[in-house]
Amino acid sequence: MPTANQNLRTRKLQQQDSSERTQPPAGSRRKGPSGSKGSPTGSNLRFSFICLVICASMLIFLLGAYTDSFHPIIDGIAGKLGYHEKIYAVVIDAGSTGSRVLAFEFHHGYLDGRLVLDYELFQQSKPGLSAFAERPADGAASIDKLLDQARNVVPKEKRSQTPLVLKATAGLRLLKPDQAEALLVACRELFKSSGFLVNEKAVEIMDGTDEGIFSWFTVNFLLGKLNGRNTVAALDLGGGSTQVTFAPRDVSQTPLYKGFMHRVPTFNSYVEVFTNSYLGAGLHAVRHAVFTHKAAENETKLVSECVNPIIHDKLFRYGTGQYYITGKDNPKATAENPVVDYELCASVVKQKLMPTLKPKPVTLKQHEISAFSYFFDRAIETGLVDPMQGGETTVGDFVSKSREVCAEANADQPFMCVDLVFISTLLEEGYGLKAKTPLKLYKKIDGHEISWALGCAYNILTSRENAKSQHQ
Repeated sequence: MPTANQNLRTRKLQQQDSSERTQPPAGSRRKGPSGSKGSPTGSNLRFSFICLVICASMLIFLLGAYTDSFHPIIDGIAGKLGYHEKIYAVVIDAGSTGSRVLAFEFHHGYLDGRLVLDYELFQQSKPGLSAFAERPADGAASIDKLLDQARNVVPKEKRSQTPLVLKATAGLRLLKPDQAEALLVACRELFKSSGFLVNEKAVEIMDGTDEGIFSWFTVNFLLGKLNGRNTVAALDLGGGSTQVTFAPRDVSQTPLYKGFMHRVPTFNSYVEVFTNSYLGAGLHAVRHAVFTHKAAENETKLVSECVNPIIHDKLFRYGTGQYYITGKDNPKATAENPVVDYELCASVVKQKLMPTLKPKPVTLKQHEISAFSYFFDRAIETGLVDPMQGGETTVGDFVSKSREVCAEANADQPFMCVDLVFISTLLEEGYGLKAKTPLKLYKKIDGHEISWALGCAYNILTSRENAKSQHQ
């Protein structure tokens, strides 16, 4: 039997052998438990880091979506609790074919303070202010009737704080300077006793650049696109002029835009836009140019290639003039099938239109396009879009419809052929849009009129508030 000393020696040898087996090889380093690959502690750290990244990303996303998603909810609650103070502005749009009053009711957003549109009055009267060129007092009286409508919206105690402006567009631009000034003076006198807040620039002929910018602002404001990069292009077609406004993606590639670029303030930033107002390229201006093609200077009885031969002495008013239009016979028309010579009409329209379109908006085709005013009116009158909702059509649809209308005898719409040929030529030849280019046609968005007046009102109110804050 082994002795006690032998047993003790055996246990020591076993402990030494066990210790040697657990030692790392020579030259290697011992790794602590926190750095061991696959250890629970290392995995937890990586998992925590990933969670942190995900949470931060979600927070950034939610902050970005705050304005469009959360703000209306919280703002609505604040309104029900009576925290909104109403702010008003009244804008008179003195256009070439009619005058319109728009009275806007806003409030400041409860969280971010931006202006939120609550209500809008829209009323109009015809004829336009320019029709009173020889009777300026009667012109002012027509505006006073519209102001009565605005007074029904703006509370009496708020009127002295409510800005009132009248902006005349192409109709007055095309009058003789003394006639236009007489109308403006009459309206200024009317405004002095209106009870609204007015200044020395309250009544004026609006620059075409402002008209385009304000229209673009209105469309993108109502579509909720002012905060993003994907703003839409705005095409506004009036009686005396047309406006094109969009935010080019790369201004450096289009040097011809120099001199037509403008910085437009948005909620917390700004957007660089191209805009131009093409005077003489309005629907009625082009009609007048086509109807008077090759006519004597003061001739009022006119014969046109763009009017069906069944039409005789149809009245057309333009500015202060009255003209009587008859359709011109052509080899393609017969007694059984009276038609307009489409190619001949298109040739005359192109000859009159193209010189007015400088510079061409060559990169317009890169953008989503919203069109309104006469674009919308002619589309609903010929069945291209729904008359109540508006909708989407294409440039090619306008071209096809123009050929269809010009091939029909329609005494109820005697000038529809020339109007659609003009619009088709403007879009294809003037703006360089392809037949498949979609056009979104609006009259209203969320119940609000598409008009430069909303952009104008917003600009007036925010400029006034910025001026106040600078003086405080």
